[in-house]
Amino acid sequence: MSETLVDELYRLVLRREPDPDARREAAVRLAEGTLSRAGLLAELVASAEFTRVRALEDGVALARRARAAGERPHGLTGPPGTDERVIEVPWVLARYRGEPRVLDVGSANADPLYLDALVEAAPGAVALDLAAAEIPGLKTLVGDVRRLPFEARAFDAVLCVSTLEHVGSDQSVYGVESGEGGIADALAEIRRVLAGSGYALVTVPCGAAEDHGWFVQYDRNGWNDLFAGADLHVHDQELYVLGTDGWSAGDDDRAAYGKRGPGASSVLCSELHPGRLRHEAARRVRLAVTLPRRWPTRSST
Repeated sequence: MSETLVDELYRLVLRREPDPDARREAAVRLAEGTLSRAGLLAELVASAEFTRVRALEDGVALARRARAAGERPHGLTGPPGTDERVIEVPWVLARYRGEPRVLDVGSANADPLYLDALVEAAPGAVALDLAAAEIPGLKTLVGDVRRLPFEARAFDAVLCVSTLEHVGSDQSVYGVESGEGGIADALAEIRRVLAGSGYALVTVPCGAAEDHGWFVQYDRNGWNDLFAGADLHVHDQELYVLGTDGWSAGDDDRAAYGKRGPGASSVLCSELHPGRLRHEAARRVRLAVTLPRRWPTRSST
């Protein structure tokens, strides 16, 4: 009975099953009377993990309201000591505009709260990852973002939350092989599969250029150079910085990863649109067609 209660409270408060040791310890304390049900609930709510869960759920609710109102919120905030997901998840979900053809890259190890919200917002979206995963409500596919198994212009929206920085790095931590190629290849493929009116929502850790073996980090200019190199231009972009008071919009893009909290010190959130170069080429063609043609005249002899 005690273990059942522990399971129920963990699912309610932390949205997960308890670790075996935590379940056993809490059940023993409940059985011997050294911990009450209210006491266990208070301990869970006071934890740093619950602070993160609440921030994520509040962010998902904000994104839901923004989509309904057709808004793109800026100036998000998050509590101190949390990782960048509390910013990335609402930023991306708020900007998804309901298009039917959606690709989510890096889904297998995504935060469950993000995946639940994605299923709600875009049921039936394609979820692609090098690692196999079953995600109810999404069409899961094992594949490589550097060699996407889709035709050109197959998607209206591509979502990529804290995944791009891992491409081409050692992915043995996730139990998969990294393969050949890197971030530039991945961006080129994202560009290829986007419809002309489509967009990509990409979030990445931002700071001093660093290679951590299983992921890399660049500053804002470094990331934007990679985007531009793939013919993806920035339509909307914000940099969020973790400080002593929590997450807020800022401009410090040179801090080391992990310097200020459990993850990135800053995170770059970008809405990218394809085709700037293609559109410019098309404009030149249209201009050439509309200009009067000057035919050579035959000179008399």
